[in-house]
Amino acid sequence: MENPLRLKSLNHISILCRSLEESLDFYLNVLGFFPIRRPGSFDFEGAWLFNYGIGIHLLQSEDPDSMPKIGHINPKHNHISFQCESMATVEKKLKDMKIEYVKSRVEEGGIYVDQLFFHDPDGSMIEICNCDNLPVIPLAGDAIRSCSLVKCNFQQQSQQQQQQQIQQAVQMTQQQQVTCLSSVHLKEDYLPCA
Repeated sequence: MENPLRLKSLNHISILCRSLEESLDFYLNVLGFFPIRRPGSFDFEGAWLFNYGIGIHLLQSEDPDSMPKIGHINPKHNHISFQCESMATVEKKLKDMKIEYVKSRVEEGGIYVDQLFFHDPDGSMIEICNCDNLPVIPLAGDAIRSCSLVKCNFQQQSQQQQQQQIQQAVQMTQQQQVTCLSSVHLKEDYLPCA
């Protein structure tokens, strides 16, 4: 495959918000993102968040009343999708938080993928799934095995280590220094999935 634009990865998605505060609450407390420093030169309200290797940029709408009304949950609408460790845990948490959702199940060759769809406060569709059950199969050539099937092991930090690193980064940015959070390191047995 060619890479004509020499792209490296997905950096962030931007979401226009009716209420920056409500959206911040949702992305922090429901989806588990954390705030990161945003350039002070912007002349509009917003917030930058990060987790799972991607950024979410929330932008306060200049005219919230003109934003489209939130419709019914339709899995065929544009959405962002997150993989999870336990669909049962996610479903229980959504019920506990009284977040309306729609369940779906996809079957392909005896492999099942479970999906939960719901809206953020502005109507952007969110999907939570166990999509890594399904192998990625190019339209031409050999199948690429799903990482979960070849025992991908991530060298992960504990939540406490992540929180300490975040607090250190915040302290450094307060001193007007730029810092980067370390990336997740992959063990060699992950490489066959690339």
